[in-house]
This record gives sequence, C-alpha cells and structure tokens, in this order.
Amino acid sequence: MTPLGGTGGFMEHKNINVKLKVWKQKNSQTAGRFETYEAKNISTEMSFLEMFDVLNEELISDGKEPITFDHDCREGICGTCSMYINGRPHGPWHATTTCQLHMRAFNDGETIVVEPWRANAFPVIKDLMVDRTAFERIIQAGGFISVNTGNAVDANAIPVDKDKADASFAAAACIGCGACVAACKNSSAMLFVSAKVTHLALLPQGEPERRTRALNMVAQMDKEGFGGCTNTGACEAVCPKEISIDNIARLNKEYLAAGLLSEK
Repeated sequence: MTPLGGTGGFMEHKNINVKLKVWKQKNSQTAGRFETYEAKNISTEMSFLEMFDVLNEELISDGKEPITFDHDCREGICGTCSMYINGRPHGPWHATTTCQLHMRAFNDGETIVVEPWRANAFPVIKDLMVDRTAFERIIQAGGFISVNTGNAVDANAIPVDKDKADASFAAAACIGCGACVAACKNSSAMLFVSAKVTHLALLPQGEPERRTRALNMVAQMDKEGFGGCTNTGACEAVCPKEISIDNIARLNKEYLAAGLLSEK
C-alpha cells in the first residue's frame, strides 16, 4: 500500500492483464493492420511505455518481432512518446504524455487500442513511430533569434514586462509532440506554430526576425501539408503541456502585421 499525496488515502498495488490491439505497419509505403497482444501480470505502477518494454522482451524471447515505438527522456519533456491510446493522443489522462501515463489508468481485462499519429505530414516510419521532422523544418524556417556571441548578458540588462514573460514561458513549454496535429480533424499544426512564434514575439530578443518569422513559419507549415485550423479547440484539449489556443490568435495577428509591413 502506498499513501496518495495530499489525499490521506491509500492506493493498493496490483497486477492486471490487458489486451492490446496495436497498429503494425512496416513503413509509410505499405498497408498496416491491427495485431492483438496479451500483456499479463502488469503492475499498475508501471508506465505505459514500461508495459511495452515488458511485452517486447517477451516477444523477443519468443522469437517474434517487437513493437516499434518512439521514446527518449521518459520524463514528459521530449515529446517523442507520441501515440493514440483508445482514441486520444497520449491516452486518457489530462495534461500527460504517454511516458507519464501509468497502467492504473486501465482496468483488469480491458482492451486498449494503440495507434500512431494519423497525419500526412507525419508519415509512419514503423508501427507506432512516425516521422515528425516536419516540425523541425518549421522551426528552421523562423524559430530562432539573432544574438551576438561573447559573454552572456546580465539577466536584468533587458527589462521584460512580467505578463509578457509569463505568456512567453507558457508558450515555450510546447514540446512539439504533435498531439495537436493528431487531434485536429484537419491535421493542423497551428497550435505548435503559434506557440513557437509567441514565445519569441513577446520578448525583445525576438524583435530582429519578428517581421519575417510568422510569414516564413506559416509558409513552411503549409508546404509540409498540414491542414487549416478548425477553431474547435481539440488541440488545446489534448495538449500535454496545456498550450492555450490564445496563441493562435496571436499568430494570426503577427502574420497579418508582417504581411502588411512586407507590402510597404
């Protein structure tokens, strides 16, 4: 028994058995299919990825092909653990990445359906792993600032309004996992792009490229094949870092202003 933080209660450790319907696909040029696996005697204290680790060890021991999935930090920072779980990006818990999702979120005997992101701009590499380098190309198009090399400037050398600093830091929390794209019926990347534009546009360090940043990043987003914003808020609802759709309004403002200035 383990005490629950702040509740005064206790949570019993137990093991469960679950059935997994996992999407298997060799690459983006081949057709995929669901395959069923049995994950038995799984501790409810395991993370979802640890459950996959255990299952893959068993598959390898039996001479079978393991399930391919992406992961890195396993601390909710890198955003690579991207997958659909029972129809929701990153699974049922709010503001949680897949690596932070634990098996206590599921019931004994439950069937769990696991799929990769479904977006043309995120082609399947294999099974649950997709290619998200489209995001990297969008960043390369304008998600940077011009800085002088040399010694670091004192932290208080450039005053920044606290409200703007807080909003910038909140936008910078985006980890680029792609859950926003996966949740959007148009596979839009507007929440991601708006977060990256916002966190630089609100700071004085982002001023040198401000006129071109929104134009270039939106142009690259369109080039990558992402769809238009649906205004339904599905992106914000599934974002593990709770990035606000207010940033999309700011991106539209930045884009309009940059377009008008470029015509002069």
